[in-house]
Amino acid sequence: MHHMRFLNYIDAIARTGSIRAAAQRLHIAPSAVNRRLQDIEDELGAQLFERRPRGMKLNEAGSHFIAYIRRSQLELDQVLGQLASLKGLRQGRVKVVVSQGMSSSALPLAIQRFKPSHPLVDFEVTVADHVQALQMLRSMEVDLALVFNLEKVPDVRVLHQGVQGLCALMHPKHPLTGVDPLKLVDCLAYPLALPNRDKAARQMIEAFCLERGLALQASIESNSFEFLRHALTDAQTITFQFEGGVPPGDDSIRRVALDEEGLAPGLLSLACLAKRELPSIATRFAEHLALLLT
Repeated sequence: MHHMRFLNYIDAIARTGSIRAAAQRLHIAPSAVNRRLQDIEDELGAQLFERRPRGMKLNEAGSHFIAYIRRSQLELDQVLGQLASLKGLRQGRVKVVVSQGMSSSALPLAIQRFKPSHPLVDFEVTVADHVQALQMLRSMEVDLALVFNLEKVPDVRVLHQGVQGLCALMHPKHPLTGVDPLKLVDCLAYPLALPNRDKAARQMIEAFCLERGLALQASIESNSFEFLRHALTDAQTITFQFEGGVPPGDDSIRRVALDEEGLAPGLLSLACLAKRELPSIATRFAEHLALLLT
């Protein structure tokens, strides 16, 4: 399969936009990447990239060739998966892009439960938002996406979909830990550690507050849910996360479900590219993950 390895050099240049960045991604010397690019261009009799001051961009010939490379890699993955099945092996690599809200609990738990019966399976996990997830599915960088608010588009197939309620997270000694039912308006009286506006949880809270004329002020704002959870040590600050994204067994945090009429739940989707035949091991993991999410 050495020829595919060399073709992947071209794919890496296309994805990163430069020979140096591609070399870093591949963990080899830039000179080796450049040499293989020149060899392939000489063999094809055509340049594949526009050489620009700020990087490399595929030209028309390169766009056709990169499509061939990616189709070939997909076909190879499928054949390898079929061969593994014929040999009775449960091996391969599953590539998943996941919303940050599901990256610290739901997905790690699913992988942990999958591993005992599939010890030879490797996982490559990327944390990204729903826009980036859609791009990664389309560029075939990943097999599966597990994200919130995935756009409904014809080229993406939803394998499983479910709702996730929003929870308030706080220190165990916070004054609101005993409030039942807990309303979002109760939380607004305390300092709030909020996720960035590109996160689904933040968008849900803002929409709710805007509709009711409620003032929403972030005392702390971050793109990291893990950081936000660590910002609760003052026993006053509150943050929010979807119920499936809260790591179990953490006694330093109290999770309280919000009982608020009109606060829409988050829509969590497990999806793949519609016209792509997934490697058998990715299909198997998708079925496993869907069962856990049900």
